[in-house]
Amino acid sequence: MQNNTYILGIESSCDDTAAAVIHNSKICSNVVATQKIHEEYGGVVPELASRAHQQNIVPVIHQALREANIDKKQLSAIAFTRGPGLMGSLLVGTSFAKSLAMGLDIPLIDVNHMQAHILAHFIDNGDNRMPQFPFLAMTISGGHTQIVKVSSHFDMQILGETIDDAVGEAFDKSAKILGLPYPGGPLIDKYAQLGDPKRFQFTKPKVGPMDFSFSGLKTAVLYFIQREVKENPNFIKENLEDICASLQYTIVSYLMDKLKNAVKHTGIKEIAIGGGVSANSGIRKALGEAESKYGWKTHIPKFEYCTDNAAMIAIVGELKYKEAQFSTLDISAKARLKL
Repeated sequence: MQNNTYILGIESSCDDTAAAVIHNSKICSNVVATQKIHEEYGGVVPELASRAHQQNIVPVIHQALREANIDKKQLSAIAFTRGPGLMGSLLVGTSFAKSLAMGLDIPLIDVNHMQAHILAHFIDNGDNRMPQFPFLAMTISGGHTQIVKVSSHFDMQILGETIDDAVGEAFDKSAKILGLPYPGGPLIDKYAQLGDPKRFQFTKPKVGPMDFSFSGLKTAVLYFIQREVKENPNFIKENLEDICASLQYTIVSYLMDKLKNAVKHTGIKEIAIGGGVSANSGIRKALGEAESKYGWKTHIPKFEYCTDNAAMIAIVGELKYKEAQFSTLDISAKARLKL
């Protein structure tokens, strides 16, 4: 690959409009416009998300190019999120990427959002701590929960995934039950650090050894809170930190159980996590402890590469560019895109 290769990555799968420029595996810019409008609704409203993307995409890309200190004519290719995600949101990014690639007469590269969370570990941060193949990747976010065996950059096999809700949704919905604002996952993490994780017991869902289920856990939290509040109207206020700590302890130990099963099944001790929930302090601490306890080698992304971002789209774009894996202009967004 030439030294003057610059790839623009565009991410618009949910409610964050993001653009990044990558040059020789190093991120030159990584701009994210977060949509605040969804907070008052307690969750992402798809129609509002796609409208906000339309407003944000030009300024965000303009800023990404400015921060990278390059002109759009210096770009070698445009990489974009094809899916999975919200269809309206994906369409904005896909349409813009196609138009820009056509206007500049440069290659277009489609990227799977889930693959990008995994390959974000190959962004050059100057520390050379990249996973060695084969490794196990656990992707944990608001929309996805899965364990993947990664044999090469583009050879991935799903070993287990959620049969219903994603772990991030379990955090956010539980937070809503507790009266916390959206997004509630980070707030549960914040309060959990001040509470007793063994104070309340929540049952872990029982499914296949490497699969996940979170719908029953959300229901259990709802019934538990309703029962306790009936006895004591101030129950949540008086016990918030312990409730959050107990809930987080249950979810993190459940995730770790599944990872241990995957390590046992494959014999692979190289572990990487990704997705928004990988910012959670509980899972980061548990993985750190597993390194010394089980001899694992764990890889945890920098905070800015955990939640949806365009740097991870750009790195996949660069890896695909090296192999001339280009898309045609008739490619379309796909809300339910398989890994």
